[in-house]
Amino acid sequence: MKFYYPTLAALFTLASANDLHARHAQLAHNKRQNNLAATGATTSSAPPTPPAGTSASAPAAPPQITTTPLGPGTDIPPLASIVSGAPPEATAALTATFSPGQKPTYSGALPLPSTFVFRQGDWPTSDVVPDTTTPQVQAWMQELNGFNIPNIPPTADGTCVGDPTAASDAANRGWWTCGGFTRVTDIVACPNKLTWGVSFDDGPSDYSTKLLDFLGQKSLQATFFVVGSRVIERPQVLLEEYMSGHEISVHTWSHRPLTKLTNEQVVAELGWTRKAIQAVLGVTPTTMRPPYGDIDDRVRAISMAMGMTPIIWTRSPSGQQFDTNDWRVPGGLVNGTDSLTSFQQILGNATQLDTGFVVLQHDLFQQTVDLAVGYSLPAALSFQPQLTLEPIGKCQGWPASNLYLETTTNTTFPFTNSTISSNATTTNPARASAAATGAAHGGSGGGSSSGALGSLSSGVSFLVAAALALVGGLLVV
Repeated sequence: MKFYYPTLAALFTLASANDLHARHAQLAHNKRQNNLAATGATTSSAPPTPPAGTSASAPAAPPQITTTPLGPGTDIPPLASIVSGAPPEATAALTATFSPGQKPTYSGALPLPSTFVFRQGDWPTSDVVPDTTTPQVQAWMQELNGFNIPNIPPTADGTCVGDPTAASDAANRGWWTCGGFTRVTDIVACPNKLTWGVSFDDGPSDYSTKLLDFLGQKSLQATFFVVGSRVIERPQVLLEEYMSGHEISVHTWSHRPLTKLTNEQVVAELGWTRKAIQAVLGVTPTTMRPPYGDIDDRVRAISMAMGMTPIIWTRSPSGQQFDTNDWRVPGGLVNGTDSLTSFQQILGNATQLDTGFVVLQHDLFQQTVDLAVGYSLPAALSFQPQLTLEPIGKCQGWPASNLYLETTTNTTFPFTNSTISSNATTTNPARASAAATGAAHGGSGGGSSSGALGSLSSGVSFLVAAALALVGGLLVV
C-alpha cells in the first residue's frame, strides 16, 4: 500500500497570451511561476521520500536526444524552431463528423446526444471561476451530503511560498503541491512496469486535431483532461477525441489551483466541466486531474464525493517529476530542446521504476503538440526496452464503460462514510442525472465550506475507506 508518492506541481505560465485558447493560463499561471522562482524552483522543504517498491539510486542517463523530427511528414519544425513566438502553423481539419445516435466502440457505450448548440446564457463566463450562487451549483453541493469533507482552510494561492503556514502542515493536509503528498486513492502511475499512461491536458484546442491524426496513424490512445471553457468552444474536437477511442476526464472550468478555492468554488469548477462534457458526449467522467496537481485532502474528498477519482502524474525515486515542461515553451521559459531533454530524462528514470508511469503533457498550444507529435511520442515508440503506451484508465485495467457515470457497472463507488450516509447519493445513475441536470438529491448538511464539514481525521477516514476498496479490487472507476 503506497500512501505517499512525491510529486511536484506543474506550474503553467505564459509570458504573453492574446488568443482565447490561452486566457486561462494568462489569468492564473503567471503568479505561480513567480512564486516558483522565488523559492528556487522547488515546493518541498525536504527531499522526497522514495515510494515503496523503488530504490533511491541516481537517475538513469537519458537516451541520446534527436533534434530532427521523428514524426511523419514535413510539417514538424526542427527542434530549435519550437520556441515561444514561433510562426503560426496551419491547423489540421477534423477528420470526421458524428451524428446523434452514433456510438463509440467500447462495450456498453451510449449513443451520442443531440448536437451541442452553444448558448451564452447557459454557461458561466469562460476562464473565470463560476458563480457559486446559481441553482446548478447549489444543487451540486447536495452531492457532498453524507460525506465528511475535511475542514481544511483554503490556501492563499495554491503555492508554498504564498502560504507558508499551510506549507508547514502539508503532510497532515495531504497537500501535493508542497511535498508531493498523495493518498492511495490518487492515481499517479500505471501498475505494470514500462507502461506509459499517455495523457494531454488543457484542450480541446485547434492543435488537438494534429495530435489526433498522429495518434490515429500510430493506433495509439490517450487520456484527455479537458477544460470546460475549451469544451464549449470546440465541441466537435471533443467528439472526435471520444469517438476515436480516447478517454475523457475533467480538468476544471477555469484551470485555477483548487486548494485556494472554497468548497463551493471547487464544486462549481468540477460541476460545470462535467456538465459541458455530458452535454457534448452524453457521458459524465468518473476521473479528474487538478490543475498543477494542486490537491489536498479537502479537494480529494470533494472530488470523490462528486464521483471523480483524482489522477496526477509520476515522480521518480530521485525526485525527478515526470513533467515534460512542454507548457513552459509557449511562455518562453524554456525551448523545445529543454523540453525534450526533460522527456529523455523521464524515459531513463522510467526504467528504474517497479511500476509504469504517467507523464504530464499538453495539447493546448502549437509548440506542445509539435513536441509530442514530432519528438516525444516517436522517441517513446522506438525506446528500448520497449514501452507499452496506453491511456491511463486502460493501464489501470478499468473497463472503458467504467470511466463514465452513465455506463459504469461499479457498485462500490462513490463511497459513504458518515453517520448521515442515508443522505449520500449512492447510485451512479442518480449521480449522472445530477451531473446533467443539476437536480438536488435532498438531504441536508455537509455541503457548506463555512460550516462544520468534518475534521481532518474524518476526511482521512473517508479516503482510507476508499483506499480499502481500491486495494481490495472493488474500486473500478
